[in-house]
Amino acid sequence: MRVVIGEDEALLREGLTLLLRREGFDVVAAVGDAPAVVETALRLGPDLLLTDIRMPPDRTDDGLRAAIRVRAVRPDIGVVVLSQHVHGQYAVELLGSRPRGVGYLLKQRVADVGNFVRDLRRVAAGDVALDPEVVTAMLARQDDGVQRLSARRREVLGLIAEGRSNAAIARRLGITEKAVVAHVSGIYEALGLADHADDHRRVLAVVRHLTR
Repeated sequence: MRVVIGEDEALLREGLTLLLRREGFDVVAAVGDAPAVVETALRLGPDLLLTDIRMPPDRTDDGLRAAIRVRAVRPDIGVVVLSQHVHGQYAVELLGSRPRGVGYLLKQRVADVGNFVRDLRRVAAGDVALDPEVVTAMLARQDDGVQRLSARRREVLGLIAEGRSNAAIARRLGITEKAVVAHVSGIYEALGLADHADDHRRVLAVVRHLTR
């Protein structure tokens, strides 16, 4: 899998490059500012663009804007943005009207190499990967239907948005799979979403609700 990395901190840029190459990715370029992210991604056409949100020249949301521009021109390129902080609005803007092949992860997730790499591969394959804290921030923007969800169901919804199966959610939360099924049914009822057995479609359904 061919990857372009956008990260202005040299040590982290080098660390991500080494980590991904060790995991079998082909890092074709690693650049340090937003204009270079756009130019390099559009020129090389990688399978995946992994970029920080805050980058030069302005060090605000330049990396996010670069990712959105790349998605607009080349929707076939998977895009994952990394951030130190949670910004629900950033996630909404990134997902846009095409909640496919996109991810928003906190930088602290990189330390969990196994899950981080799996998320990157999922996004490159067209899935969605959202950090649970990002999902929580997005939920906070929603209507009374979401506000009626219990804390546990918000937690379950966050894991659904990560692409976890019911069995995986049960293991993570230390509850039975039957209990997870009940929570999922309650979530879809509260949000007015159709229930799908396929995990990928469940993620898209949740994302579509969060971004509409």
